[in-house]
Amino acid sequence: MLAAYVARFDADRPLEGLEVGDVPDAAPPVAHPDWAVVDVRAAALNQHDLWSLRGVGLKEEQLPMVLGCDAAGTVDGRDVIVHAVVGALPAKGTPEGTEPRSLLSERYPGTLAERVVVPHENLVDKPSWLSWEEAACLPTAWLTAHRAIFRTGGAEAGDVLLVQGAGGGVATAAIVLGAAAGLEVHVTSRSAERRERALELGAAGAHEPGARLPRRADVVLESVGRATWSHSVASVRAGGAIVVVGATTGDPDQLGIQRVFFHELRVLGATMGTTEDLRALLALLERSGA
Repeated sequence: MLAAYVARFDADRPLEGLEVGDVPDAAPPVAHPDWAVVDVRAAALNQHDLWSLRGVGLKEEQLPMVLGCDAAGTVDGRDVIVHAVVGALPAKGTPEGTEPRSLLSERYPGTLAERVVVPHENLVDKPSWLSWEEAACLPTAWLTAHRAIFRTGGAEAGDVLLVQGAGGGVATAAIVLGAAAGLEVHVTSRSAERRERALELGAAGAHEPGARLPRRADVVLESVGRATWSHSVASVRAGGAIVVVGATTGDPDQLGIQRVFFHELRVLGATMGTTEDLRALLALLERSGA
């Protein structure tokens, strides 16, 4: 079958390791003979694909590895969205023997192919009001944003949400979802063009990095790291949450730990989400028409 895959690693020029060509047809792994084979109708790209091409999260002996986390397609005439997470974190309450969490294209071949094999429980019905392309964009960036804001951050209608670094996939999703749920969304970006786009997407305010907000945020979505961390800590209200979904500029030089404990801030991590979260995301999109 035709696929886009990692043929070799190149940390400096990741696209040099990308190849498109024939690979063995998708088939259930030996350990999971009952997995479903999905005929892919649309797939989406993520930064994760570039990291894979750089060799992050993969080993040489796994190559060639089909790229891609996100897809929508059909299984026996059923239209589905593919949830990209296989297994679970070894957290409290996780059943013994559960496979460690990974994303498609890390342990198992990814979605940038004519077919992909996934557990049946990873299949969520695709609503008819979503195009194939729209549906394929949801399972990574949009799911991460939804879980971070609502499940992890606990945001409710009327709350203030600060999204650091407008322009990326998760940030864009957060703006749309936050506005759709009745949040007062503020964003930061060095780019005037991105700030303007954020306002078009539904943000109530778009600011230069480090700017003082009209009122402190109940939830901050932090994906930038060092460049915005001190502003995030300064901009969240007492008892509010900073939800970390990435760190594109690296770890912060200082955590601002005194403000964290004195103002009882919650610093939380969020990655991806569950099939339950994906269904909740679809429900919000349908209710709001976002």
